[in-house]
Amino acid sequence: MKKLAEIARQPLEWVQPSALSMEFELRTGNDVAATLVFRSAFGSFATGRCADGCWTFKRVGFWQTRATIRECEGEKEIGAFRNNTWNGGGELELPDGRRFRATTNLWQSKLEFLDGSDNPLIELRSRGVIHMAATVEIQPPAVTLPEMPWMVLFGCYLTVMMRSDGAAAAAG
Repeated sequence: MKKLAEIARQPLEWVQPSALSMEFELRTGNDVAATLVFRSAFGSFATGRCADGCWTFKRVGFWQTRATIRECEGEKEIGAFRNNTWNGGGELELPDGRRFRATTNLWQSKLEFLDGSDNPLIELRSRGVIHMAATVEIQPPAVTLPEMPWMVLFGCYLTVMMRSDGAAAAAG
């Protein structure tokens, strides 16, 4: 696997190889650049891996959901995402106080991370009914961010969680 900064300008796509499994691969052509694996089809705990490292993502809370980001072997949060259902998206906050806004469209088929000046950093556009897929665009300013690799994986995590929430709402 190559580091994500090395392949940031190449076409990138998250794919779900099997609709029966909560496992996703970030691909550039036929090469796998990263993986995101959920522990359970019904849980919110997932592990993301790429050449840059390994992180875990977990959603907590019911009315005021938030998702935590940690290094795989660490206990310390390296980021926390607070969902803002009514405004579409939320806010990702880092321990040093930096914040990144996340926005979604009405259909929740687009997720975008923006910097403090609302400049786009990372964009995911999802599609598919049975197999989820999402194209990923990493903008040049994001390439130099040390958080960029886990933000790309976390973007897939949020996309999967939004789809899961949408399916649950439709079933209810």
